[in-house]
Amino acid sequence: MATSLTKDSARRDTPGSEQTFFGHPRGLATLFLTEMWERFSYYGMRALLPLYLVAPGGMHLSAGTATAIYSVYVSLVYLLALPGGWFADRVLGPRRTVAVAGLIIMVGHLCLAVPASGTFYGGLGLVALGSGLLKANISTMVGHLYDGPDDPRRDGGFTLFYIGINLGAFAAPLVIGTVGENVNWHFGFALAAVGMALGLGQFLLGTRHLSERSDVVPTPLSAAEKAATLRKGLVWLAIAAVFYGVVGFTGHFTLNWALIPLTVVGLVVPVLVIGRIKRDRELDAAEQSKMSAYVWFFIAAAVFWMIYDQGGSTLSLFAEGKADNTVFGWEFPVSWYQSVNPVMIMALAPVFAWLWLWLNRRGQEPSTIVKFAAGLVLIGASFFLFLAPLSIAEGGHKAAALWVAGIYFVQTLGELTLSPVGLSVTTKMAPTKYASQMMGVWFLAVTAGDSVTALLSNPAVGGVDLDRMGFVALEAVLAVIAGGAVWMYRKRVNSLMGDVH
Repeated sequence: MATSLTKDSARRDTPGSEQTFFGHPRGLATLFLTEMWERFSYYGMRALLPLYLVAPGGMHLSAGTATAIYSVYVSLVYLLALPGGWFADRVLGPRRTVAVAGLIIMVGHLCLAVPASGTFYGGLGLVALGSGLLKANISTMVGHLYDGPDDPRRDGGFTLFYIGINLGAFAAPLVIGTVGENVNWHFGFALAAVGMALGLGQFLLGTRHLSERSDVVPTPLSAAEKAATLRKGLVWLAIAAVFYGVVGFTGHFTLNWALIPLTVVGLVVPVLVIGRIKRDRELDAAEQSKMSAYVWFFIAAAVFWMIYDQGGSTLSLFAEGKADNTVFGWEFPVSWYQSVNPVMIMALAPVFAWLWLWLNRRGQEPSTIVKFAAGLVLIGASFFLFLAPLSIAEGGHKAAALWVAGIYFVQTLGELTLSPVGLSVTTKMAPTKYASQMMGVWFLAVTAGDSVTALLSNPAVGGVDLDRMGFVALEAVLAVIAGGAVWMYRKRVNSLMGDVH
């Protein structure tokens, strides 16, 4: 009884714990709307990005270069989530980091709205930086609203938060995409800035409802560490400035002087980070074993995201030129395809949650490794399906919109099979020493997958036409083989996982 009273008291003392947002702390509404508007700005701009890059009225680049830019941009967003979490843990704390991130994102979108190539690429960099800072910390603040991991409202709170993400992602292409494609590209980018401004404004107004823990810097840098970090940062900045200054003044600078190094970073950093954790002698035998198993999940996820994220580049560019984007004779903007996934996520996520529980009660729920294998097979199946509209287009006809929507549908099934499970297993298998960093490591799988796509599509490196039947079939076969390999070695991986199921 005393324990129960203590918990009730603690819950009442949690800032913003009044049940005013569907039975959840009022602060959840603040974070729900912040993430919704941030995703609105992010996915709206992302839906326009590849189309603008190839459009005659836009950057008028080749499809390969556009795909490389898009892939590098997405990989950077997820790469920067790792230092974003470190910055909040060591410097500003989650709440102030998110406020700074929102401002950076808004300025980035405003730069994209300026019709000049220099400000455009600068804007992409700012949006990637701000998104990385925000992505790493806003979920942490959702957790702060509840009375520890045993609070019965916690899972429901994260479910509502997830709905906010998908509402923003669903609405963005319909609004920003329509304005960008049908009115003016830069007006569309400006709308993304307006969306982030709305999110930032209500976040600043609603911060009083957040937990005081969101203001805390968990492990602040000492004065000596701050000085050393600043010194190292300035040294690397100076090296980059001198190098690119020389390249620029000698007339040798091209876009690939930025794209290729960023692609290499996106491939090297995940390997270095996982390698550093694996070599840490402070980890006990059980933790080392779990990390060995986690490498399998990481590689599987990288292959998955390599194909999945082409839904916003390769598939979108295919639809722009080779699909009949009409419904009952009414033509819709190509960017609207990007709304298919979030609306299907909202419709199917509860079904998958119910299915896993139902199978669990019957003792038939697939293991985590089997779910991963199924996710890989499904993402491969989506590209096998892609072969049909590609074949139609090669015959001189335009593929029906339903073919494109069907590909997104199968990819969504794969995402629901792999992504939530990956997030869960990452938290379960994280060594105690790296508990707060492992979510950033999971995001690095996206970075690695997109970096491979960037490397392949860049005309100066791989020069592969990603929408050609041969290569699409190759990617599909690779994903299915990877899924089969994961399934074949499931017993070995399960044994390495120890007590995690």
